[in-house]
Amino acid sequence: MSARPACLVTGSAGFIGYHLTRRLLDEGWQVTGVDAFTDSYDPAEKLERAARLVRNPGYRHVAGDLVHLPLEPLLRGVEVVFHLAGRPGVRPSFDLEHQYQHDNVCATARLVDACRAGPSVRRLIYASSSSLYGDAPLPFREDLPPAPISPYGRTKLEAERCCLSAPPEELETVALRYFTVYGPGQRPDLALRRFAEAALRDQEIRVFGDGTQSRDFTFVEDIVAATYRAAEAPVAGLAINVGGGSRVNLLEVLAFLEELVQRKVRVRFEPAVRGDVRHTEADLTRARELLRFAPRVAFADGYAREVEWLRQRIGLNGGCRT
Repeated sequence: MSARPACLVTGSAGFIGYHLTRRLLDEGWQVTGVDAFTDSYDPAEKLERAARLVRNPGYRHVAGDLVHLPLEPLLRGVEVVFHLAGRPGVRPSFDLEHQYQHDNVCATARLVDACRAGPSVRRLIYASSSSLYGDAPLPFREDLPPAPISPYGRTKLEAERCCLSAPPEELETVALRYFTVYGPGQRPDLALRRFAEAALRDQEIRVFGDGTQSRDFTFVEDIVAATYRAAEAPVAGLAINVGGGSRVNLLEVLAFLEELVQRKVRVRFEPAVRGDVRHTEADLTRARELLRFAPRVAFADGYAREVEWLRQRIGLNGGCRT
């Protein structure tokens, strides 16, 4: 295997960041990971993932907030930055706008400035979000005018624009607009994991809305594959969708979940909440042409893997295995 360059992964102890970091280490990269272990969800899961990563001799971990950390030493010798750090979640963003601005926008602006000044940094890959489209016509194309309907979506859009505005002669940037990522280790606040945990425990499942809303669910391994390809793809200064290739509505998810747990699930429908869009679907033309990417994991296979991971986790008295 040829020597790989050094890279920085922000949010390396997060759900996607952890899976990406493992892929990079497996491919021979020297990885510095940064994570602030924020309270956006249980930090214990992030700490467990970080503890697993530091066992690899190719990995170095730094704990801290990108708004306050000295960045020049972190970027010394780094060629590629994968910027996955940020505060996730649509619903909490209405009550924590200042925190979302700090974690998503201020941190990104400071990192971009440091990368532009860093002599070794060639490229920055930014983890953007489908939330910046709002309730746009389907499928979502990258040239559609952004219309986010939540503070979270607005901060992701502002951070994306900050990245893509960097002059390419100073810093090559690519923004990957992720569509609802799921799989083993998924965040505990997201619907697919909440549904599965409740079903496995034979508890009531809460669904916000009538269940006909749909998402372009993307398995984490596919997200990692696209993100990895973006490090070397001959493209800069663009946003690119990364989706799972099909839409699934929540009623279909619940029916499939019944097959996986082999019992009828109990569902309570509640009013839809602000900030939740009705449908998402990624146009993957750019991803296919520029990243040579196509999703490989069908929803049925990917969700079965997530449910099995949760089954093992619950059986281990809550120990997190990823």
